[in-house]
Amino acid sequence: MRIEVSGRNVPVTENLRERVEKRFEKIARQVSELATLEVELSEEPKRGSADEQVATAALRLKGVTLRAHAASPEMAHSINLCGDGLAVQVKRHRDKRRKRRATRAAQAAASQPSAPM
Repeated sequence: MRIEVSGRNVPVTENLRERVEKRFEKIARQVSELATLEVELSEEPKRGSADEQVATAALRLKGVTLRAHAASPEMAHSINLCGDGLAVQVKRHRDKRRKRRATRAAQAAASQPSAPM
């Protein structure tokens, strides 16, 4: 999986880049090598809210794009929350695909006439 990290109003340091790669490593094992993960780190000052550090991730798979968004007072925590949200979506997507494949295989097996002996 290819990971692209960009920053908006935040410099993307090597430390942040390594944290993103380490956090999304588990997801990378579950998806195709052709998948692309785009992570955008930003700082959005809001009045009356401490959640200024924002992480947004878009995982582009074959035929579907999964997105996650998280905000917290610390960038590391935002990255972790975003990774958790995306991991749940990837698991749900994989389960759906497996279920569809099993259903199609069962239907194909049932529709084929059995050979007489």
